[in-house]
Amino acid sequence: MADHHEVAYTTADGNDYAAHEQTYEGFIKLVKWGTVSVALIVILMAIFLT
Repeated sequence: MADHHEVAYTTADGNDYAAHEQTYEGFIKLVKWGTVSVALIVILMAIFLT
């Protein structure tokens, strides 16, 4: 059996964890503001289209 004591991605060459975290933070911001925008559009539609 293979030895599984060390996680492979932590020792792999070419991993850029700082870039990964920056991308993840950007994604979270996009989801947050996208959700706020859609909610605002729905609220405005409820007000002005009824």
